[in-house]
Amino acid sequence: MSNTHSIPPPSPQLIDESLHTQRNRRLLIVALVLGLAGLTYGIYWWTTARHWIQTDNAYVTGNLVPVMAQANGIITQVLFEETQFVNRGDVLVKLDEHEASAALGQARGRLGEAIRRINSLFFTRRQLAEKLAARRARHDVIRHDLNRYRRAMPSGAVSKQILQNALDQLLALEADVRETQAEYDSLNAQIGGTTVMEHPAVELAKHEFINAHLEYARQQILAPASGYVAKRKAQVGDRVKPGTNLMTIVPLDHLWVEANLRETDLVDIRPGQNAEVRVGLYGGKHTFRGTVEGLVPGTGSPFALLPPDNSTGNFIHIIERVPVRIALDAEELREHPIRPGLSTVTKIHVNDVGQSVWSSLAKADTEEYQTDVYNTEFTSAESLAEEIMKTHLVPGTPSSLLEPSD
Repeated sequence: MSNTHSIPPPSPQLIDESLHTQRNRRLLIVALVLGLAGLTYGIYWWTTARHWIQTDNAYVTGNLVPVMAQANGIITQVLFEETQFVNRGDVLVKLDEHEASAALGQARGRLGEAIRRINSLFFTRRQLAEKLAARRARHDVIRHDLNRYRRAMPSGAVSKQILQNALDQLLALEADVRETQAEYDSLNAQIGGTTVMEHPAVELAKHEFINAHLEYARQQILAPASGYVAKRKAQVGDRVKPGTNLMTIVPLDHLWVEANLRETDLVDIRPGQNAEVRVGLYGGKHTFRGTVEGLVPGTGSPFALLPPDNSTGNFIHIIERVPVRIALDAEELREHPIRPGLSTVTKIHVNDVGQSVWSSLAKADTEEYQTDVYNTEFTSAESLAEEIMKTHLVPGTPSSLLEPSD
C-alpha cells in the first residue's frame, strides 16, 4: 500500500487577502503614475504652457488678386493656365479688337472734325473783326462828311438833299455796325477766352477719343501683380464686360496666418509678440516663426452676410472668436513654400511684452498693394490725341487764332 500526502487548499481568507494586496499595489502604481504625470504637466504648465496661447483654428491666408475685365469684348485667347507663374504686366487674356477699333476710328474722326470746325470759327471771328473795323471806318467817314455838310448848309454850299442822303447813309452804316457787332459777339461767346486746342468742344472730343483708346488698349488684359494663376474662369468665346472675374493671381511670397482665438484668450495678446506656427503640410518637420501684427477689430459675426440679431429672442451664448493676424518671414516662405487655406496649429508667446493693443505692425508695402501696369495707358492716349489735333489744324494758322481773345 502506498501512502499519499495531500496538500490542503488555501483558505478563502488567504485568497481574499492576496487579491486585496495585488489590487492595492496596482492602485498605488496607477496613483503614482497619475501623480507623476500631473506633477510633470504642472511643472510644464508653470514653466512653459502658461506663457503660450494655442489654437488649431488658424489658417494660412494672403492677398488673392482678382483679374477682371475692364472693357467689353469676346475672349479670343487665354495665355496662361492655373498653377503657372505670371509677372506683373504680362498679357493674360486677349479680347476681340474689332468693335473697339471701329469705335476708336469714329472717335478719331470726331476729334478731327471738332478741331476743323472750331478752327473755322476762329477764322470767322477774325473775318468779322475785319468787317466790323471796315464798317466802323466807313461810318466815321460818313459822320465826318455829315458834320461838314451841316456846317456848310447855312451858306448854301450844300443842298438839303445831300445832307439827307449823308444822314441816311450814316443811319444805315450804324445798323450795319450793330449787326456785325452782334454777329461778332455771338461768335465770341462760343470761342472767346479760349484757344482752338482748349475749346470745350475740342476737349470733349479729345477725351471721347482717349476713352475709346483706353477701351481699345484694354482688349489686352494685363496681370496687375506677379504670382501664380488660380481659379481661371476665362474661356475662349465668352463675352465679358467690365467687372467680369476672369482669374485670380496668388502671390506666394507674402502670406500670413489668421488665428481665430477665443475672446477669453485675447486679454494678453499684443502686436509684436512672437508666435510659432506648425503647418499641416510639414507636420512636425518644420515650425514657422511668426510675429503678431495686429488684432482684427471685430469677430466674424458683425461682418457676416446676415449678422445675428439677438434682440429677436433666439439667443444662445457662445464664446466668440477674434481673428489675430500673424506675419510670416518671406525668406522662410521661399525655403518652405505653403499655400493659402492650409490649416495650422499656432501658438503665441503671451509672456512677450509686445506693443499697445491699439497698434498694428501690418504694412501695405509689398508688390501686390500697388500696380503701375495701367500708368501709361492715359498718357499714351493723350499724346496720340494731341498729334491728331495738330494734324487737323488748318496749315498756316496764325498764333493769334490760337490764343485766347479778350
